[in-house]
Amino acid sequence: MGGDARTATPAASGDGVLRLGLLLDATGGSQYLSDSERAGVVLAVQQANAAGGFAGKPVELLPPESGADTGAAAQRLAKAGADAVIGPTDSGHAPAAIDALRSAKVPLISPANTAAGLSTYRSDGYYFRTAAPEGAEGAALVELARQSGAKTVAILHQAGDHGKAEADGASAAAKAAGLTEKGSSEFTGHDAGAGAAAAKDADAVIVVAQSEGQAILAAVSQAGVPGNKLLVSGDLLGRYGSALANGALRGARATVPGVFPSPDFQAALTEHAPGLTDLTFAPEAYDAAALAILAAGAAKDDGGPSIAAKLTAVSGGALPGNPSEAREKCTGLPDCLARQARGASIDYDGTSGPIAFDSHGDVTTARFMVFTFGADNLPARDAEVTVAR
Repeated sequence: MGGDARTATPAASGDGVLRLGLLLDATGGSQYLSDSERAGVVLAVQQANAAGGFAGKPVELLPPESGADTGAAAQRLAKAGADAVIGPTDSGHAPAAIDALRSAKVPLISPANTAAGLSTYRSDGYYFRTAAPEGAEGAALVELARQSGAKTVAILHQAGDHGKAEADGASAAAKAAGLTEKGSSEFTGHDAGAGAAAAKDADAVIVVAQSEGQAILAAVSQAGVPGNKLLVSGDLLGRYGSALANGALRGARATVPGVFPSPDFQAALTEHAPGLTDLTFAPEAYDAAALAILAAGAAKDDGGPSIAAKLTAVSGGALPGNPSEAREKCTGLPDCLARQARGASIDYDGTSGPIAFDSHGDVTTARFMVFTFGADNLPARDAEVTVAR
């Protein structure tokens, strides 16, 4: 085993120029997110350079790499001199990138990976992510149930690793919140009707699935579950309208990972990416790049091992056996860089929310946007919910 770079005290190994790599998905359903993630990273690099760069030299953003072979793309970034790499989006692409960059001693920070298994995948401490892992959304749905006054909750989940992880997270959160779980079950495909019929007497019914949303929600409604009891995962969010019976989703709520970017952040992004319309994971990508830059500043070294060793501290996290120190909270890269330049130890709260990496490189606070459906079966964003992990 190669030890844990998160807790190491490495010697300086950088060459004085901080270089960030960007690993984009070239194939699959996550490819469309590349533009927003690139925009977030570009903005962080621009802000860092406007503040003087790293050690008096501009922070460099290497040409993005992509391709069907994620491991080979990651190796190309390492050979090009990347000191930290942002990406990939798809959790399924992460292991190959982790393997390649672990060997090169280059930290990988994903803005979008959510697979629960990545928390324990061997990275030797070189893997981090600014998106919450699976299970957090289940806990967020339970928190909405608790806030609504529910005393009993049913958890229906689509078969598969994702559904099980979110259901497990919801079940644990329900127990911790003192809610009684009743009528929970697993369903295959869109065959949720029988489970929904058994769950309809619960005060709140949580439905977690990754696909076939319209058919699933139609089955749940037809089984007698009213919309005001429904709490659904983000993959089921949609503008269903007349595709479902009028009022089927009235009062139903859905969670979507992340937060809606502030007007200032949106303006800064679109200033250099004027055609950008979908900002999904842009805040998380910005935070990933910002943390890499701040970690290099805290280490006073641009070497990958030094960055990995400081990422937890600058994120506001604490590691077992490592005493925490007093840190100044700051939001946004310009504010944090200014404080760091004055000699302060900083605790970066990101545009996507607090980070505070744990011993697995996972965020310890997860934020979600909340959407509520009207009688027309159309959703509108109206709240946020935050859960600690």
